[in-house]
Amino acid sequence: MASSSQDIDTLAKGGRTNIAGFILRLAARIPFLFIAGRIYGPDLVGRFAIAVVVVELAALVATLGLKRGLAQALSSTDRPHVNVVWDAMALALIASVAASSFLWLFPEIMYPNTAITGLDRWLPAIIVASAWSDVSLAALAYRLNVKAAVTARAVVEPWTISIAAWIFSFFTIRDGLVLSYVASMIAALIASIVPLIRSYGLPRGWSPELTQLFALARANAPLAGADALEWGSRNVDRFILGVMFEPKIVGIYYMAQQVASLPQKLKTSFDPILGPVITQSLAVRDYVAIARQVRQVAFWIMAAQGGLALMGSIPGEAVMGVVGPQFVAGTAALAFLLTAEVLASTGAVCESALVYTARHRNLMISVVMLGVQVGLSFALILGMRALGWPATWQAAGPAVALMLSLGITSIVKATLLSRILKASVSPLRWPLLWALGAAMVVGVGFTALPAHLEWVELVVGEPAILATYLFVLWRFAFGPADRALFGKMPDAEEATLPHAGGVTR
Repeated sequence: MASSSQDIDTLAKGGRTNIAGFILRLAARIPFLFIAGRIYGPDLVGRFAIAVVVVELAALVATLGLKRGLAQALSSTDRPHVNVVWDAMALALIASVAASSFLWLFPEIMYPNTAITGLDRWLPAIIVASAWSDVSLAALAYRLNVKAAVTARAVVEPWTISIAAWIFSFFTIRDGLVLSYVASMIAALIASIVPLIRSYGLPRGWSPELTQLFALARANAPLAGADALEWGSRNVDRFILGVMFEPKIVGIYYMAQQVASLPQKLKTSFDPILGPVITQSLAVRDYVAIARQVRQVAFWIMAAQGGLALMGSIPGEAVMGVVGPQFVAGTAALAFLLTAEVLASTGAVCESALVYTARHRNLMISVVMLGVQVGLSFALILGMRALGWPATWQAAGPAVALMLSLGITSIVKATLLSRILKASVSPLRWPLLWALGAAMVVGVGFTALPAHLEWVELVVGEPAILATYLFVLWRFAFGPADRALFGKMPDAEEATLPHAGGVTR
C-alpha cells in the first residue's frame, strides 16, 4: 500500500506532467479560436459547434465507459492484458460503426437548423478514431503512462486543428472547420495507438470473444452513463441553443464555451493518474487515503480554475475581443461558464471515486441534475424572451443553468462520498477566498481604465491578477503537499511513470 506521502507524490508528479500538457494545449487552442473567429465567423462556427457536439457525444458513448472502466478490467483479470485491451478496441469499433451509421442515416440531428450539403453527412465516420484514441489512452493510463495523453491531447490534436483550419481556409470556408476537426482526430488516433502498441504489443492468438465483449460492455454500462451525463452537462447547453437560436448566436456562445472549457481540461488532465491511484487504494480498502487524494487534487484543480476564472471574466470583453469583435456579446456567458468550472471541480473529482464506490447512485445524481439543468435552461431562455430581452442575453441562460446545476451537483456528490469514506473530501480553504478577493480588487482596477487602454487589461492586468492570486495562495493556503506540485517539471522520460506493482501481462 502506498504511504500518504507516496500517493501524493505520485499525484503531484503526474499532475506536473499534465499541467505542462495543459499549458501546451492552451497555447495551441488559442490560435484555433482566433482563426475560427476571425476567418470563418460566428455563423460557420455555430454550425460547426452543433455538429461536433453530436459527434463527440456519439464517440463518448461508443467508448462504453472504457475510459475509466478499462483500468478496473485490467486489474481484475488473469487474461493477457494485451488481449483485454484489444477486446475493448473491438467493442469500441462495433459501437462506433453503429453510431456512425445512425448519424449518417439521420444527419438532421447534427444540423438541426441548416441545410445538409457537401461533406456534412460523412462527418460521423470519424467517430471510430475518437473512440479508439480514448481507449488507447485509457490502456496506457493503467500503466501510468501520462506522456501519451499529453502528446495526443495537448500537442498533436490542438495544433493539428489550428494549422488545418488555417490551411483549409484557402480552399473551402464552408467545410474548413469540419475538415480540420477530422484531421485533428486522425492525428490524435495515430499519436495514441502508436505508444499503445509499443507498450502492450500486438495480440497473438487473440480473436474477439462475443461473450467477453458483451460482459465488458454490461459491466461498464454505469461508467458509460456517468461519462455521457458528465459530458452532457457541459455540452447540452450548446445543443439547446442550436434548437432555440440561429447559428450566429450558437457561434458566439461556442467561443465563450471554448475559452471557459480550458480550465476544465485541468480536471481531465488529472484523470489518467487519479483513477489508477484511487483503484489501488480501493483494492486495500484504504478509504482514508482516497479521501486525502480527492481533497488534495480537488484543491489543486479548484485553485487553478479560480485563477483562470478571474483572468477570463474580469477583463472578459477584452478576452472575447481577441477572438473577434463580434464575439464580445458572449462576455456574460463566459463569466458564468468560468464560474461554473470552479464550482464543478469538487464534484468532478469526487466522481472519480464514486464511479468505483457508488456507481449507480452517482449515475442517478447525474441524471437528476442534468434534468434540472435542461429544464432551467429552457425556463431562463423563455422567461427572458417573454420579457423582450436581447437574444445574446437569452443565450446566457444555459450558462447560468449550468453554473447552478454544477454547484449543486458538487455539494451532493461530495456529501455522498464523504459518507461512504467516513472522511471529509471538501477542498475548501479560507485563504482561497482571500486570494480570490485580492485578485478581484486588482482586476476591477484595471477594467476601470479608459476604453482606448483596453490592451492594458490584457498585457498588464492579466499578469497582475494572476500574480496577486498566486502570492496569497502560496503565502497562506499552500502546505508542503501543495508545493510538491510545483517541483521540477518532468522531462519526456519521467512523464511515463512506472506502474505500482510493476507487473505487466
